[in-house]
Amino acid sequence: MPYVLIARMKTRDGEEDRAAELVEKLTAASRTEPGNIFYIPHRDPADPRVFVLYEQYVDEDAFKAHGQTEHFQSIGVGELFPLMEGERERLFYETMVD
Repeated sequence: MPYVLIARMKTRDGEEDRAAELVEKLTAASRTEPGNIFYIPHRDPADPRVFVLYEQYVDEDAFKAHGQTEHFQSIGVGELFPLMEGERERLFYETMVD
């Protein structure tokens, strides 16, 4: 059953443009993963410091594998997350109908 993560994060003041660049890099790399179905970044038009990522994987194991990839560790954990203000909000779902 497909596994979904919706992640919301907000950058510190002045970090939004760098974060947008990193989100684009992370998106491109994540879309190449064999277990990835969708990886769609969004940005709040009212507050450009807020990003929402919609991620869908073939199953929970594919999601877990994503977290171990070199690109997630280097771009996400190493560069993007340190730009954030506070914690990321992460919501997990299972797709009801294929």
